[in-house]
Amino acid sequence: MALSRYHFDHDHAGLIELKKSITSVRSKVLAHDVYRSMVEIDDVTTFMEYHVFAVWDFMSLLKSLQLQLTCVGVPWIPQGPTACRRLINEIVLVEESDEFADGYISHFELYLHGMRQAGANAKPMEAFIKRLRGEIPVPQALQTPGIPEAAAKFVATTWRILDGAPVHCQAAAFAFGREDLIPEMFEQVIRIDDHSGKLTHFKDYLARHIEVDADEHTPMAMRMLIDLCGDDDRKWTQCADTVTTAMEARLALWDAIHNAIMAGRSHL
Repeated sequence: MALSRYHFDHDHAGLIELKKSITSVRSKVLAHDVYRSMVEIDDVTTFMEYHVFAVWDFMSLLKSLQLQLTCVGVPWIPQGPTACRRLINEIVLVEESDEFADGYISHFELYLHGMRQAGANAKPMEAFIKRLRGEIPVPQALQTPGIPEAAAKFVATTWRILDGAPVHCQAAAFAFGREDLIPEMFEQVIRIDDHSGKLTHFKDYLARHIEVDADEHTPMAMRMLIDLCGDDDRKWTQCADTVTTAMEARLALWDAIHNAIMAGRSHL
């Protein structure tokens, strides 16, 4: 029997209460001025130079869940709830190796293509990745010259969740701080006019996330969260606290990007 992966219990009491508890901060993220501030190509490249770090740490959050919910070591042994195994592996498949043109690409690498096409400065991220390949710990690698301070603080918040939060809280940050939030955020960004034709790859990235996150990955992430928390009120409360922390970090990042865009205009 095929797994019913796109359906979850919308009426689950824990999920309903979590949604209620984050309504205010979620609304602030979605109503932020940063979306309306992106008018010219320079505004978008400023956004990308900060936001690319959120794209990168999304993958780290995703892979952390895969590590905890499946077995990725040798010798292999069964590990994690069976539905969660399938769901997280399906999400990883798309995010890490999606179909693109005549081949495959991660969404992070697609974003970098978009940055280069638009003329955004990808060198700080490239230097960051190089330091990670050299086994420099993330907190130290975030000190790479050129990384915006607000982007480094956003990643640091995610890293504290990865280092210290239980798997159900990480799943909540993934479900509500990313998958559920992204389509509504990106719908506002993708409306930007592209008279120059320099945003083709960036818009490909946005469109793909709007498609898969809304229709597939959000329901899958919610299903995982319900499986991990069940009827344990303590776990749901912990999840709400983690999601609030993640969304407040998003607000701080959006504030910094908006301020940088406005500052860039004042220098023209």
